[in-house]
Amino acid sequence: MNEFDLIDQIKPLLPLNNTVIVGAGDDCAVLAQAAGQDYLLFKTDSVVQGVHFTEEEDLLRVGRKALARCMSDLAAMGGSPQWALVTLGLPEITDVQPICRIYEGMKSLAEKYDLAIVGGETTHCPDRLWISVAMVGRVAKSACILRNGAKPGDAVFVSGELGGSRAGKHLDFEPRLLEAQWLTKRFNIRSMIDVSDGLAGDLRHIMKQSGVGAELHSAAIPISADARRLARSSDTRTPLSSALSDGEDFELLFTVSAKEAVALLDAWKKQFPDLQLKCIGKIIQSPVLRLVTPEGVREIHADGYLHFK
Repeated sequence: MNEFDLIDQIKPLLPLNNTVIVGAGDDCAVLAQAAGQDYLLFKTDSVVQGVHFTEEEDLLRVGRKALARCMSDLAAMGGSPQWALVTLGLPEITDVQPICRIYEGMKSLAEKYDLAIVGGETTHCPDRLWISVAMVGRVAKSACILRNGAKPGDAVFVSGELGGSRAGKHLDFEPRLLEAQWLTKRFNIRSMIDVSDGLAGDLRHIMKQSGVGAELHSAAIPISADARRLARSSDTRTPLSSALSDGEDFELLFTVSAKEAVALLDAWKKQFPDLQLKCIGKIIQSPVLRLVTPEGVREIHADGYLHFK
């Protein structure tokens, strides 16, 4: 059983009420407010020493990552962050400076996006450090993008480059908040997710929620220089397999009507000239994930990163 099998078992046990628009199963929960045109977005995420970062990492970068992960999920819904609570699990307190480094990393990112960190909790964890962030954001009702809207014929887009994030990007990535808000205001984005568990795994979340499949073109997938460099030192990994399954790239993966694809790409290049956007394939009716290569078409079996696998 992996983490997503576990979630499927837990979901029927989660009580809901009439304020819940979307519960477990998307990037964020979507909640209705008593008044106003916006939905609230609610998200929690964690980073654990030995899983998401090593003991040697600069805790400033670790703190920034902990906050940015939640921001990336809000971006995938078209939202903007408003408030956060931070819980720390600490093995011991012998020097306050390393702990302050965590909050310094959070502070720099929070101020950039006008996010308020309004409290949290500290607790003793005997064997390792971990950080959990709960975040609330807002999104206009008309701009809230879910995973379930992809339709056959849609173009599949991804921002940035993929693979090799363990070389450093997983700590220093920029959540694509501004780009996602720009997209949702100007185009009819059908579905969207952030690439946290790998392109193949995260695209499958869209496929499952939308009841569709997808066909990707290997030549169009944007592979990072780090993925190519790390693959050269591996006997089993290729740059393409890294781009499909490494995870923690935190780029936007979304679908849009094929009729809008060219206009969207042209407008993006003008608005974000320093950030690549690629059309990497299309949504298909058959619920499979296929890859078109020079050697032919094959099914993709890579899942991306899975906890408990």
